[in-house]
Amino acid sequence: MASSTEEFESVEKVLSEHLPAEQLVEVKRLFYGKELQALSIPVEAEKLAVNHDFEIQGFKFEAQTEQLRAPRVIRVGIIQNHIVLPTSASLKAQRDAIHERVATIVEAAALCGVNVLCLQEAWPCPFMFCTREKEPWCELAESADDGPSTHFLQRLCRQYNMVIVSPILERDVDREDILWNTAVVISHTGRVLGKHRKNHIPRIGDFNESTYYMEGDTGHPVFETKFGRIAVNICYGRHHPLNWLMFGLNGAEIVFNPSATVGKLSEPLWGIEARNAAIANGYFTFAINRVGTELYPNEFSSGNGQPAHKDFGHFYGSSYVAAPDGSRTPGLSRVRDGLMVAELDLNICRQMRDYWGFQMTQRLPLYAQSLHKYLSPGYKQQIIKEK
Repeated sequence: MASSTEEFESVEKVLSEHLPAEQLVEVKRLFYGKELQALSIPVEAEKLAVNHDFEIQGFKFEAQTEQLRAPRVIRVGIIQNHIVLPTSASLKAQRDAIHERVATIVEAAALCGVNVLCLQEAWPCPFMFCTREKEPWCELAESADDGPSTHFLQRLCRQYNMVIVSPILERDVDREDILWNTAVVISHTGRVLGKHRKNHIPRIGDFNESTYYMEGDTGHPVFETKFGRIAVNICYGRHHPLNWLMFGLNGAEIVFNPSATVGKLSEPLWGIEARNAAIANGYFTFAINRVGTELYPNEFSSGNGQPAHKDFGHFYGSSYVAAPDGSRTPGLSRVRDGLMVAELDLNICRQMRDYWGFQMTQRLPLYAQSLHKYLSPGYKQQIIKEK
């Protein structure tokens, strides 16, 4: 039976149901930065959503009109979803069912004119890493270049002229079959542009993912696509401001944060971190969380004195988009699968950097010098004490 926390659909729904219209406008201004214009969703996409039980939301981020530079308007989508079959089903059946489910939502994204799409962390499988069981879950690891999920999405990229970011459990077949938490970036042509491996691995509560993989070795790559420069800050990296910073220093205009996180662990932080990163770094951020409660056949414990259990808690969805000007969309549902579509003008990135001047006024040489001192043997904290 679902708990009341799991059944709570969204903050936005509660506000809309209980606030008078004039107060709701002001709350949205304070909560979202400004009320964004809603996108018109095509009828065929709406039909898919109704028939297959997922929601679609769409919003527009508009830039100031410039005299010397044309608009750079694109549409970007993110998908959150439950697993489809129970974790006791065969691995192939579980993966195939998720592929089929996601293909339907990708079709809706294509009908909405999406150019770039990102899926949730470890999208082709349950988030089994925190069970710490190696069997059978390691079998779901796949090649970034030649795995079944990559092949599946390559067809969709070519069919819909769409860039797709595919976060998977990667098996590095060229390096002793070791595992990584990896985001594969697939071009609109179906070619694998490259990959990024998760930089920060959690060791908190159930989320002790170093049982399966360690910190990534790919740095902070930015991928130049037909539709703009994108990067992927995978899950736990959102808690590290310098991780966000480095993607900006490398030229990102859009940074995705595909995640898998549960309510009791992180929900109060969720609406803050990606939005703050968009403001501080002058790019768009897309925060993506899976949804649902995933039950496992065997109990596991967290090493915290609590009873053993068969789930991590409720993955609360709430995926959203934030812009460099501090505005953001409402979140998708906490309990339903969903597609969020954002129409955005990438010119906003430079406009906000000019306006706020954060990139000009930051003190990178000072920070570098201070970090160098901090990392040197014998470092003493710069604390001035009263005599």
